[in-house]
Amino acid sequence: MLKLRYRDAIPLISLNVSSLEPDCIITCIFCNAFIRSLSINGKKFNEKIKYNEIPEWDSIGHMTLMSGLEEVFSITMDTDDIVDFSSFNKGFEILGKYGVKF
Repeated sequence: MLKLRYRDAIPLISLNVSSLEPDCIITCIFCNAFIRSLSINGKKFNEKIKYNEIPEWDSIGHMTLMSGLEEVFSITMDTDDIVDFSSFNKGFEILGKYGVKF
C-alpha cells in the first residue's frame, strides 16, 4: 500500500481534500512535490515543465526533486528511472512503476 506524507505536500494548496477523488489528491501531491522540491513559485510550474528548462531544475534540483518524491510517496527509485525522469509528464509514467496511481 502506498503511504503518502500529506503534511509535507498539501500545505501549498488550499482545498478540501475530502471532496476530491483519490487520483486528484495524488496529482496535487505530485505537483506540490515539484513546487516544493525545486523551490519555485507556483506560477512558474506547469505540466509541460522539463529538466533543465528552468534554472531551478538543474542537476542539483533534479536530485532534490527525486529525493522529495521518494519521501512523499515512500518509494525508492532505480537509478535508470531517476535519469529518465526528464519531465513532469514522464514522472507520471515512472511513478506508476512504483505503485503511484494517478
